[in-house]
Amino acid sequence: MMRAWILPTLLVLIGSAVATGQILNGNPATAAVLLPAFLAIAGVNSPLIFPRSIGAQEAQRRSTVDGRPVVFWRPGCKYCIRLRLRLGRGARRAHWVDIWRDPAGAAAVRAANDGNETVPTVVVAGRPHTNPNPAWVREQLSPST
Repeated sequence: MMRAWILPTLLVLIGSAVATGQILNGNPATAAVLLPAFLAIAGVNSPLIFPRSIGAQEAQRRSTVDGRPVVFWRPGCKYCIRLRLRLGRGARRAHWVDIWRDPAGAAAVRAANDGNETVPTVVVAGRPHTNPNPAWVREQLSPST
């Protein structure tokens, strides 16, 4: 769990150091631009932008009941961030599994990807899809009529 916060923490520390340096050099305006930029990048790379993760077994059980996709992801993955941002509010309809927090989730991803932990891996109706198009995932999230 701790490694999920390494990159965001480093970004906040580096941004703070750069902003402090700019203030000490007499450039407070530059510091006022750089610090929020570093904080925004840290926020996007943190687990906070993702819906609450559950275990792989629970996600698969819920998916069987409600038919919603299971998204296997890990913090810091730019493709996972892209998927999460492009799904918008609809992301909460999927079942999210952080493979760094759930060994069973990591094993499921390795089984679907020839031993590699390639994420995002989205499982729809029992079939894994590695790094699928966000528009396609959005379609899978819409309620069927």
